[in-house]
Amino acid sequence: MRWRAKTVIAACGLLLMGLASPVQAKPGAPIDLDIMFIGAHPDDEAGQLGMFGYWNEYHNMQAGVITMTRGEGGGNAVGLEEGPALGILREAEERKAVGWAGVKHVYNLDALDFYYTASAPLSEQIWGYERALSRIVRTIRTTKPEVIVTMNPSATQGNHGNHQEAAMLAVEAFYAAADPNAFPEQIKKEGLQPFRPARLFQTGGSGTSSNGQACETTFTPGQSTNTIFGTWQGYESARYDGTRWNQVTTWARREYVSQGWGNSANPQSNPANIGCNRITMIDSRTPYPDPNVGGTAALQGTSIRAEGGLPLGTELHVRSAWEVLAGQSFEVKTHVRATQAIPGAQVSLQAPDGWTVTGDGNIGTITPNNKESVATFTVTPPATLVAGQRFKLKATMTTQKDGTGSNTTVVQATAPVRGTLEPLPEVGDFREWTETNRVQSLDALIESILSIPSGGTRPIRVDLTNRSNQVQSGAVKLNVPAGFAVAEAQQSYSGLQPGTRGSVTFTVTNTDASLPTANRAPNDGRYPVQIETSYVGGSAVEAGVLNIVPVMSIPKATTAPVVDGTANPGEYGGQVIDISTRWEGTATSAADISGKARLTYTDDAIYALFEITDDVLGSVLPAEDCKRPRRNDNIEFGIDPRGGSANTSTVFNVALFPITNDPANGNPPCFARERDNHQGGPETAPGLQVASVVSSGPYTGYRIEVKVPFSVLPDNVDASKMGLNILVNDSDTQDLSSQTRVGWSTWSGVRADPWRWGVAKLEGYQTQPSSPKAPIMPDTAAMSVNSPQTVLQSSTDKVAPGGWAALSDDTIKIKEVTKKQNGFEVELKTRQAGTARVFVWDGNAILAEATVEFDRSGSRDVWLATGALPAGTTLLVSYQSGDATTGIAQPLS
Repeated sequence: MRWRAKTVIAACGLLLMGLASPVQAKPGAPIDLDIMFIGAHPDDEAGQLGMFGYWNEYHNMQAGVITMTRGEGGGNAVGLEEGPALGILREAEERKAVGWAGVKHVYNLDALDFYYTASAPLSEQIWGYERALSRIVRTIRTTKPEVIVTMNPSATQGNHGNHQEAAMLAVEAFYAAADPNAFPEQIKKEGLQPFRPARLFQTGGSGTSSNGQACETTFTPGQSTNTIFGTWQGYESARYDGTRWNQVTTWARREYVSQGWGNSANPQSNPANIGCNRITMIDSRTPYPDPNVGGTAALQGTSIRAEGGLPLGTELHVRSAWEVLAGQSFEVKTHVRATQAIPGAQVSLQAPDGWTVTGDGNIGTITPNNKESVATFTVTPPATLVAGQRFKLKATMTTQKDGTGSNTTVVQATAPVRGTLEPLPEVGDFREWTETNRVQSLDALIESILSIPSGGTRPIRVDLTNRSNQVQSGAVKLNVPAGFAVAEAQQSYSGLQPGTRGSVTFTVTNTDASLPTANRAPNDGRYPVQIETSYVGGSAVEAGVLNIVPVMSIPKATTAPVVDGTANPGEYGGQVIDISTRWEGTATSAADISGKARLTYTDDAIYALFEITDDVLGSVLPAEDCKRPRRNDNIEFGIDPRGGSANTSTVFNVALFPITNDPANGNPPCFARERDNHQGGPETAPGLQVASVVSSGPYTGYRIEVKVPFSVLPDNVDASKMGLNILVNDSDTQDLSSQTRVGWSTWSGVRADPWRWGVAKLEGYQTQPSSPKAPIMPDTAAMSVNSPQTVLQSSTDKVAPGGWAALSDDTIKIKEVTKKQNGFEVELKTRQAGTARVFVWDGNAILAEATVEFDRSGSRDVWLATGALPAGTTLLVSYQSGDATTGIAQPLS
């Protein structure tokens, strides 16, 4: 939103300002917003609603939400809806929830929510990179938000791949929306203009502060170079009769009932104990204030002018290389723009003590013609930098009469040659992405982690990068903790050219197989390693981590087990493995949830028997709702045939439910494949058998036995390193939510990380060549043209449904509506071929609907059978022609 004149006065940590009337879209013009949240699913914005609500109520900030999917691939705690029907339900929940914060504009971009994954590359593949990014850019160029808030884009452990991808797209859109060469058809054909968002944030931020309102003014970031803003959640809302915003946020959270949040507990009520909502700055084109000046600091310099600050619309963007070498000079450029003439502009650059800065920062008069002025500085760090340290460089612009403002950039010291643990494939993809988009600071959130089988051996590659300006040679040592051994004392390298990369490989063995595996080991299963790399004139050390995954042997059965839920004599002769380690949820006792498992195999199948101790049987699903296992008591059994899959699209994973609410058939067990190579019901796993025994009088747990034919696996098994995991979901409630999750190979997020599953060795099994099956992914997304809620919004805010190109206002018209005894006859007139979807909508439900195809321009009559209409009923029409859409509305009652 460009710009409403506002000034902030800082006084004792409080921001005092007058209120203004809400901004309305001009007739025929799209809405103009201040803030846009970009997430993957309905409910991703939930944690920010108190902040958005406070900003809206007391500072007149208008926020919108972009949600890439409608969450149609998620669970459902309130009914049997799934797929698109669940997506439309979740959209309704989201609109109700964000409405508590005064957010009226929700843009669902029609990407598919296929299933939970930790893979951003898989999400990108399913969504389509260009299609997804173009729709975000179009929505930003249309609604013009100064501030973008998104999720964590980093490939950190357990981070949802859809969240990663949505956030990565948000980062790219921040830059692409301003670039006239990005999606030029939006400019040349659609009439949009490049738009330069002022500031980009990700949610969250680690550090320390006081509680109470002082949390806004006393925060110290955990990483000193991070710029983190906080807004106290204890402000009272006049809109809600003095209720504090943290409580209003909980009311909003309870709207997401399909996700099991309907019974969310009340928050802290003592204002002295209420904390802040934190967001961390990724980039800013505009000057920003001290983050500790108060609850609107994150907005100052964007839609709110700071006291003594530069005029709104003034940019001071600081750019430099990310990695710098001790004693070697580098350039820092400050890019200056303004929307009004600003005379006497002078830029200075402040560096840490011991650094030198030279350069001319005299900008002179900034002219308001979209022309950029650049002040260039040469910065030289001292010769004593320690590789890995970060430093903040601060640019300040002063003017004759128009105020002052500052912005920063962060650099990281590096060694002339950097040796790092080989990344997991998807981490490697992310690191390349950070370099391409110049946001390498995001990579620092990611640990370098590799897994190794208990008692096993694996090759470990160390990647070398020459950051210096000379040819390098040296040696690399891999230092490991007790219980591990490295076959090579060191590995040499030579002839590494400036700016190039190389590698050396070590052979590492876990020599002490008694070391704890998974998160049973100290420090959440992290065994630290050090990579010591020498180069011309010195050496440097980088950190890495090894995870030990558990290993088991599976014997071949002399005769095939009978699948009856019982271990009959001679059926399971192998080891009994413990599956009781908690990896997520509430800590509890073995009596509450624990278990053990035994496995065997025959020529055609793997058999497993699970014995679970449990004190309370949670919700029992009807047979037709046998899916989405995180809602009740069940087991997830995963097999990665070749071992080491990057994500679950190449594995087999089945949820085994011990009981269903199906008394006519004896309340039998059921199963469904989840988050794998072919998600679905029994039709996706022909020949799979399951049986169970559920205790009663009293209930103390259950046994469940399964036969998994080799033929349903996504590839032939490698008998020496088959990946395997067993996870147990425990629910003690009747609200379709689970409280504790235990298992065998256990870390946060492990259900989506096959590379951290355990290893199963099939004794005597003959490994066959790999023959992978292509993944069959869910493919039905809920679409905006089928959503009355979206169509109604589009009719008023003039943003095309789904983020697609907007059809002109006169493409489709409701020419006439005739009321008849049992309904309405509607005449539609269109100027071009397309599909019209017509709804009679009462604000909560569709009372009648029809779809009309137009093969050319012209008029068509549509009959809509209805009964008596509630007050406020509306006739809605979406129209789609190619990849362009629009929505129109007309009141009926």
